[in-house]
Amino acid sequence: MQDELRLLQKLIESVRPLNMDDRNVFSCIWKPYSAGRKEVITAAGETEHYLYFVTKGIQRVYYLDDQNREATLAFMYPPSFGGVVDSLLLGQVSRYYYETLTPSEFLRAPVQELQTLMAERPGIADMVRLGVTQTLSGILERLVEVQCFSSEDKFRNLLRRSPHILQLVPHKYLANYLGIDATNFSKLVNKIKI
Repeated sequence: MQDELRLLQKLIESVRPLNMDDRNVFSCIWKPYSAGRKEVITAAGETEHYLYFVTKGIQRVYYLDDQNREATLAFMYPPSFGGVVDSLLLGQVSRYYYETLTPSEFLRAPVQELQTLMAERPGIADMVRLGVTQTLSGILERLVEVQCFSSEDKFRNLLRRSPHILQLVPHKYLANYLGIDATNFSKLVNKIKI
């Protein structure tokens, strides 16, 4: 677990460095967790109780409408945080699913312990707030892409942000994430030089 905690600390440092006391206290709330392939960790209708830190595997957050159509909203892979964050931080029922695409390993922190640390330690609260703000900024950027960009531009931007993602995530999920028909996605993969 020491290697995983070092990876977590490195990610935290990239968001907002913590002092030694905050870092030590924050490290203590994380416990190992694993899940198999295609396992729903959090389902719509449940409340998210953990913040996850991905150490192995690939996951996605998706929405399922009343006609059983899926909308893939986000992918998680090491080293990143995972879970249904709005449900976690607002303490409300999730509208989304958090699912593993491959066998996955995590560190996870219970929301009660996370909230206690945030209330008691301003440095940790600032780090979490900044991390959530950075995530929101990325989501807003993605909304602009979905609404304004051509399929080819969405595909190019995805490769610019995450050039390795074509090797990590099955193409049907990437097509869904971009809002592109799977056949058109295949054409883009073949057309655009990577």
